[in-house]
Amino acid sequence: MKSSIKIAVVIVNWNSGEYLGECLRSLKGQSAQPDRVLIVDNASTDASLKGLEQEFAEWDFIKLETNTGFSAGNNLAVKRAEDCDWIAFLNPDAMPHPDWLARLKEAPDQFPDAAWFGSHMQGYKNDRMDGTGDVYHVCGAAWRRDHGLQQSEVKRQAGEIFSPCAAAAFIRRDVFLQEKGFDENFFCYNEDVDLGFRLRLKGYQCFYIPSAVVEHVGSASTDRYSDFAVYHGQRNLVWSYFRNMPDPWFWIYLPQHILFNLSSLIWFSLKGRAGSIFKAKWDALKGLPRVWKLRQVTQNTKAGSKVVDAMSKGLWVPYTKKKRSR
Repeated sequence: MKSSIKIAVVIVNWNSGEYLGECLRSLKGQSAQPDRVLIVDNASTDASLKGLEQEFAEWDFIKLETNTGFSAGNNLAVKRAEDCDWIAFLNPDAMPHPDWLARLKEAPDQFPDAAWFGSHMQGYKNDRMDGTGDVYHVCGAAWRRDHGLQQSEVKRQAGEIFSPCAAAAFIRRDVFLQEKGFDENFFCYNEDVDLGFRLRLKGYQCFYIPSAVVEHVGSASTDRYSDFAVYHGQRNLVWSYFRNMPDPWFWIYLPQHILFNLSSLIWFSLKGRAGSIFKAKWDALKGLPRVWKLRQVTQNTKAGSKVVDAMSKGLWVPYTKKKRSR
């Protein structure tokens, strides 16, 4: 890695409690220090920021008056990191191991054609895995590879993945800005998969780096099966499919997409989330005119076959996986 490269770590906080302080202290202990750290607080109402501005006075704290969402908060910070070449996204409930950033910093030399990279995400203070990259299914579902497995079972080498989880990811700033970052209409959930899809359509690759380790609590701010999480996750997966799935595969797999959405209506209703799941799908449909316009500038059918080749295709696989959470 050229010594001239500059890295900014971006953290978007909303009511993360004591996890934020632990995250920042873990970041402070990195063997390779970032050039900048930007912490965006989305109008938190808890005490998660208490004392941290004084403890980490050399870092940039951006306090917003309203909760703009995970997508908009990250986009704002990336735009402000004008003097940096690469961005490391880190959730406030993700605790990086000491060499996390050093291993990510080395990754572009190993994989020069890649635009971004994913981390090895372990569960927080337990023996389970949180994930080793995101899997995208042709029906529009997405989940974290290896989620829930025993850590001792996962022995993966560095390799290509569909997209990384933005809880601990590393991306070229210029590429992120060229694609206009995360879709702010998503607010949160599945915005990383959507961006990964768009980057793949442009021919960019993404790689998993097993030595870049974080421990991730997951859903520290929102319960993974809360109305909030169900609504945003289930609405956004529809938008991502309609915006990004290239022709002719959009039409080939549309029946599977419809079937998955119908099954989600039933599954979440049985879980007591009928109101949020039906609202999610209704609002997804209402937003399709906007999404279809975006589709016209997103599509690159020359890369389409390679993108679909990178997807999971087993008919019943999405129904055997747990629902994806951040």
